[in-house]
Amino acid sequence: MPSIFSKIVSGDIPAFKVAEDDNHLAFLDIFPLAKGHVLVIPKKETDYIFDIASDEYLELFKFAQKVAKAMDKVIDCKRIGVAVIGLEVPHAHIHLVPLNHVSDINFERPKLNFPEDVMKEVAEKISKAI
Repeated sequence: MPSIFSKIVSGDIPAFKVAEDDNHLAFLDIFPLAKGHVLVIPKKETDYIFDIASDEYLELFKFAQKVAKAMDKVIDCKRIGVAVIGLEVPHAHIHLVPLNHVSDINFERPKLNFPEDVMKEVAEKISKAI
């Protein structure tokens, strides 16, 4: 059964996309820790990030770096934090989280909720900065 992320890749589920190429997709997390929290995924469904072939793994992180640099330009924060948890969805993904404090990347914190127009605006700003 395809993961929710594979359904986003196929277009069966909508997402606030910020970047895409032939092999990767970046989109806003709908349960964000911070405004502008982005998920970066390989389009090829692989459950565990360390099961990805080495060359594909490096390309995924290069893509994530490009997205993070764009985020840094348009989101008011001190840093863009990086986390790979791998327990929430059986599809490898990288969290890029705008940070002002270490606690901003605590996944046990309550998730935030932003209106659709705010999500769309943030996604467009990041996308344009790439």
